[in-house]
Amino acid sequence: MDKTLTTTSKSGAESLQLEVAPATDVDIVAYLRRTHTLAEIAALAERDLLILDLCDRLDISVSDEELQIAGDTFRVKNKLLGSTETLAWLQQQRITVEDWSQGIRVKLLAQKLKEHLFGDTVDAHYLNNRNDYKRVALSQILVRDLADALKITQALRTENASFCALALEYSQTKISKEKGGFVGTLFVTELMPEIAQVIADAKEGEIVGPIQTKQGYHILKIEKWFAAELSELVRENILDILLQGWLKKEVEVGRQK
Repeated sequence: MDKTLTTTSKSGAESLQLEVAPATDVDIVAYLRRTHTLAEIAALAERDLLILDLCDRLDISVSDEELQIAGDTFRVKNKLLGSTETLAWLQQQRITVEDWSQGIRVKLLAQKLKEHLFGDTVDAHYLNNRNDYKRVALSQILVRDLADALKITQALRTENASFCALALEYSQTKISKEKGGFVGTLFVTELMPEIAQVIADAKEGEIVGPIQTKQGYHILKIEKWFAAELSELVRENILDILLQGWLKKEVEVGRQK
């Protein structure tokens, strides 16, 4: 790898200036391998390949007009209003115009595939799984040590301690430290199963936990429950779940052949 190393001395201290050439595709793959994330990226690539293959078989396509509209929407959303901004963004992302267009095309095809396969089953799925599509506003403190988790829970329940202050002091996640523990409003289906099961009957304002997961020990505060409704957002969420589950099974069947 090309590099320039310059050493300067100032007031008895040494300053190193290192210039490293941009990583090549080979370097990036090597990084994915040594960080054990290659399988995750490969699974996403396989998903896209399967979507393209299925759309080809089912004669599902994207018109030039649809691609243009989606591209314009993307540019407005990301404030790429001129060619200068767009080209700078492409360079930053290290992709070509063709790469960018293909990404938009695959996203549109996935949307059409979802509608083709599951559009008629959304209502039934929603009615059978209505509670999964409730939304909950949550605050969280995540710690690694059980003793810390028990101490925090006791302080919250018996000493009327501030959840926000304890999150800022103890929580191991960045979002907790930045927002005083508040993690947002989420669908129950977006939560880890261990958490979704425990909070199912919790009341607003209630402290729940500690709940142990692979991430550590979670202490939660139920800020607010939102009743389930088949909104456009929920419909898209259902379509995503149905497609992801179906694609996963198709990939597993394909690997067994």
